[in-house]
Amino acid sequence: MKTGFVAILGLPNVGKSTLMNRLIGQKIAITSYKPQTTRSRIRTIYTDERGQIVFVDTPGVHAPDSGLGRYMYRASTGVIRDVDLVLFLTEAKKAWKEEDEQMIALLKEAKAPVILVINKIDRVKKEELLPIISAVSGKLPFAEIYPVSAREGEGTDELLAGIFAHLPEGEPFYDEDMVTTETERDIVAEIVREKALRLLQEEVPHGIAVTVEKMKDRRTGSGDDICDIEATIICEKESHKGIIIGKGGRMLREIGTNARRDIENMLQRRAALHLYVKVRGEWRDSDAQLKHFGYDIRKI
Repeated sequence: MKTGFVAILGLPNVGKSTLMNRLIGQKIAITSYKPQTTRSRIRTIYTDERGQIVFVDTPGVHAPDSGLGRYMYRASTGVIRDVDLVLFLTEAKKAWKEEDEQMIALLKEAKAPVILVINKIDRVKKEELLPIISAVSGKLPFAEIYPVSAREGEGTDELLAGIFAHLPEGEPFYDEDMVTTETERDIVAEIVREKALRLLQEEVPHGIAVTVEKMKDRRTGSGDDICDIEATIICEKESHKGIIIGKGGRMLREIGTNARRDIENMLQRRAALHLYVKVRGEWRDSDAQLKHFGYDIRKI
């Protein structure tokens, strides 16, 4: 049996969460076309006859500009000390930037082997791929290189085999039917935030957080189970609150409708989702509020 912890690192919006969801075969981490969607380390577990991989998805590495930014940077960069293998994810069709060189400098500090994963190969022609691989492969003595499409699944089976090949022998850390260490409340909050990210205007998303105040099952008169959920979207400005609610509450209802579908799929039962919106000015720079919303830098 091979067992180990595997970090997924890369710049914002290269597809880290999409890749992790693809590899475990289930949606756990939220995804969006907007960068910095992932804010915390998210652990998911893949188990088969070969052993167990504990994936650690991290926020995209970027220069911090707030208390939340510092938390996200620490969550990303600190993980390389604690894992057995690092996946460095980059895009196929992307110009190499200064931020990429900073990532390479960071990865040089890793004691664990580093696998280069070139994602989004479905967006380039086959003849363009080899020069891309050649250009990036010389940046670091990578243990292996895998071109993949996380969205389409191309190359991901080969990547899984390569990951197992580099892990140490050992017994599984978690039960074989466990797919994440995240709680249902955490996942519900992230689902609501994902729908807000997808629906709201550009200036709002990075200033929002979501908390779940109530999550309780009840039996209906027809004998079915339903989960009552109350969640609050936190924003920084009154103007943002108006955008989130929308005219006549239309935007908030749309966020709730889209979120409820994914929540019911995750819970495997009906859900009654009630959303509220509150303003907490400059919460991203308040240590107390960051801790309240689950972004406690002392726990990283």
